Amino acid sequence: MKLPDKKTKEYNSKLYRSRITNIQKKLKKGEIFLLFAANHKIRNRDVEYKFRQNSDFYYLTGITEEDSILVITKDVSGMFCLPKDKEKEIWTGIRLGKEKIKSMLGLDFSYDLSDWEKERPAILIGNHTLYYFFGENPDRDRELISECKNLSDRAREGKFGPHRIEHPNFLHEERLNKSKEEIVLLKNAAEITKLGHMRIMRESKPGMYEYELEALLDHEYLKYGSIGGGYGHIVAAGKNACILHYVGNDDILKDGDLVLVDSGAEWNYYTADVTRVFPVGKKFTEVQKTIYEIVLYAQKNAIRNSISGIPFNEVHEKTVRFLSDCLRDMGFLKGSLEEIIEKGTYRKFYMHRTGHYLGMDVHDVGRYFLEGKSRPLKDGQVVTVEPGLYFDPMDESIPKEFRGIGIRIEDDILIQGKNPVNLTESIPKEISEIEALKS
Repeated sequence: MKLPDKKTKEYNSKLYRSRITNIQKKLKKGEIFLLFAANHKIRNRDVEYKFRQNSDFYYLTGITEEDSILVITKDVSGMFCLPKDKEKEIWTGIRLGKEKIKSMLGLDFSYDLSDWEKERPAILIGNHTLYYFFGENPDRDRELISECKNLSDRAREGKFGPHRIEHPNFLHEERLNKSKEEIVLLKNAAEITKLGHMRIMRESKPGMYEYELEALLDHEYLKYGSIGGGYGHIVAAGKNACILHYVGNDDILKDGDLVLVDSGAEWNYYTADVTRVFPVGKKFTEVQKTIYEIVLYAQKNAIRNSISGIPFNEVHEKTVRFLSDCLRDMGFLKGSLEEIIEKGTYRKFYMHRTGHYLGMDVHDVGRYFLEGKSRPLKDGQVVTVEPGLYFDPMDESIPKEFRGIGIRIEDDILIQGKNPVNLTESIPKEISEIEALKS
């Protein structure tokens, strides 16, 4: 077993400086990009959630401190950050401070965060376009719009501020195509995820609760240096698997049922995203095997279809066609295959997409359509492939033995020419492999 390389967590000043420089090359004179770090969120009263940096901010800076502001123009880059403060550092940890951050990132300027309001007009003035993720923070939106208006009112002085706000799509385009360094991080996340999934396959048994499996996942992830899951663990036993984003995780595991587990470890801000289904007891029933094999075949086909140049949506369309045909042959859907697809009646059993981009965010950034057409997959992109079938436990039109079965199988795929690379291939998904672990 190859454990994650802890060197991939070391701070790499050259990497982050090069990313900032890449953004500068995309900006023209008179354009400015502002990027705000995350702030702490209150969980209850004066208790905060565990902090995680905004993915965009971390991608460009590698800085994990809250409330900072990154400023980039074609010629200049700088940051506003929390000041050094001995008293506060005793309570919440050592801060980097403006001088160290300036040196780490090779910035042209750095200020204490308290200087933002005073320096903001000078930062914005003379720029006609503001690139900014509008809509994420209403208070920040109002602040910037107000400042832009104030500057525009100074036109008689021969001064002006931004009169146009644009979404910084260029940053998300950078994040969409993964570098070699990023692939290493995703592989590390995948390796830790493997340990978690295999452990719960081995140790699950009738009478346990879903949250016990969730605890085992967290234990494995944290044990090997992950901060935990890159998203909330889905541990869905029996009919709960038919709830796509089930997060209750408080039901009991019953013999004869299946468990659907959708969980991925996060390593240095990059997350895996894996779904496996296995029996609570030792064996799949024959009905469970039938549905499982259909989904597994669909997934393997979809992985093979995930090649450079194919429109992303085509992978989904082919998967829909295959699953619809199977459901029709089994009598679950009526009419011709074309009618089933045109009317969307298959959505009763398969209601989600076949995949999404993956990276720093589980549903990672990047546009799926360009000029109204499905975007072709490209080398260096990482996507999930996750077909599924779900049989409503309350639907009496479905034969009783199928009701409550929910199966989704998901892997993380690196696009590489005509030969997609399955980053999570070593996590068991064949029925024989899973039952061997359970024996």
